[in-house]
Amino acid sequence: MTVLKGIAWNHTRGFVSIVACAQRFEELHPECSIIWEKRSLQAFADASLKQLAESFDLIVMDHPHTALAATEGLLLPCEDWLSAGFLADQEAHSVGRSHASYRFNGRQWTLATDAAAPIATWRPDLMERHGLSIPATWEEVLELADRGFVTVSAFPIDMLMHSYMFCAALRDEPFGPDGVAPDDVLAAALDELRKLVERCDPECLGRNPIRTAEWMSQSEEPRAAYCPFAYGYSNYSRPRYAKHPLKAGGLATLGGRRLRSTLGGAGLAVSSRTKHPRACMDFAAFTAAPETQAGIYFQAGGQPGHRSAWTDDAVNAASGGFFRDTLQTLDESLLRPQFPGYMGFQDAATPVAHAAVAGTRSVDSAAAEINRLYRHFSNPHPG
Repeated sequence: MTVLKGIAWNHTRGFVSIVACAQRFEELHPECSIIWEKRSLQAFADASLKQLAESFDLIVMDHPHTALAATEGLLLPCEDWLSAGFLADQEAHSVGRSHASYRFNGRQWTLATDAAAPIATWRPDLMERHGLSIPATWEEVLELADRGFVTVSAFPIDMLMHSYMFCAALRDEPFGPDGVAPDDVLAAALDELRKLVERCDPECLGRNPIRTAEWMSQSEEPRAAYCPFAYGYSNYSRPRYAKHPLKAGGLATLGGRRLRSTLGGAGLAVSSRTKHPRACMDFAAFTAAPETQAGIYFQAGGQPGHRSAWTDDAVNAASGGFFRDTLQTLDESLLRPQFPGYMGFQDAATPVAHAAVAGTRSVDSAAAEINRLYRHFSNPHPG
């Protein structure tokens, strides 16, 4: 009996879906058993891949870890174990740049089994009750927030991710050799986020996307009516998952241009320390296959990474049209820079961005510090 250990994250989308795939894989391959553990959403973003690779055969991971993992030899490259045709299909059917987000130094290190980016969500019942229209522009979002009908996921890491979005809207694609964006552009981006947060409930500063969706889908408060951007969870758009289903859609415009949010999602990787690489890669391929993605993976609560699932009629019928209604937003989303020190930068810059948005630090000093950190972590340096 081949026994594999895997680590995923603690939500129906991240854990139940992969366990369901493992159960079906075991039924098809009775010589193999896969035991899954889970970690919190924050631990999912922060965990050391080196430690995980030493303890687990299969790792559900966040794509900003890819460059460091590849540099340190923590994962097995997919090309050594999976066919060129399979990988070509994965690339051709990527949702946005999900597949590319796990590619570094010319090798594919992870399969993009889950796709996500910040999208807009709202409560149709509350919108109708209060006679509200979906805001089309950023100015309309702020006006709706002034009237007390808006919340946002202002959790620390989200504020850094959303600052990239506003940098792109205020100028061009972020991330150059000198920083996220010029200091004045980044400061202006943080200021736009501050304008929104100061109009929302203070509790939003501590809510991650999951807590935001949970609160919106249960609360009767007017502020639960609309969220302009938070990492999307199709679960909350499915009938009978939460008390009040959320409708999902695209982002507002700023200066006549649609906002472009920052790509998230998750992928399934194989540790280079595993003693069973063939079984691990076979399971990874099974999970990423289009028939699994639109089938048992989605049915068990997953948010597929294969594009065919996002356009599938049955998948959309079961999720209030979540996937079709948000696909353009994911296709247009920004890819975080891929360098080995990126996670060090993200960890250090997150509290700085959050302080600026919360109003406890000036946006100018925060922008300068974030760019200083970016230069520090993106350029090789001794020590």
